[in-house]
Amino acid sequence: MSDIWIMRIGHRPERDKRVTTHVALSSRALGARGIYVDTEDPKLEENIRSVVERFGGDYTIKTGITWKQVIKDFKGKVVHLTMYGERVDEALPHIPKDEDIMIIVGAEKVPIEVYERADFNVSVGNQPHSEIAALAIFLDRFTEGKALYSDRDGGEIRVIPTVRGKRVVELSK
Repeated sequence: MSDIWIMRIGHRPERDKRVTTHVALSSRALGARGIYVDTEDPKLEENIRSVVERFGGDYTIKTGITWKQVIKDFKGKVVHLTMYGERVDEALPHIPKDEDIMIIVGAEKVPIEVYERADFNVSVGNQPHSEIAALAIFLDRFTEGKALYSDRDGGEIRVIPTVRGKRVVELSK
């Protein structure tokens, strides 16, 4: 599978810090390679880089990115998650897994240029819900669940699934 990138449009640091953090964490956990955020937010970058340092993996975050330029320059397929798109189960067979994809996730009303530029406008349900949920469902289905429990290289700790309690292994540096 090729690389999956996330483009977060409309991030408002004072209002969206937790939601955008969860978009980044969910995308990382479910197989994305990195996230671009249109608004500069050094604290968000610091938080996500800290998670990558502790839990490992190869995940990139860049904020203060001009979304129009990133989308224009992107060489793969662009997937826009929206309530108004084609149903996820109908769209998935047409989205190539051998090309990089960029998934656009809006924080507020997304400009019409996004709908026009997207190769796929995909809906995950047609009821109002969280963009975090839509992204998680899309990524889990797109990757066929393969990223969910995959180990990440590097990092300081690893969580071991257990029936009860917590099991965390500290890795040698």
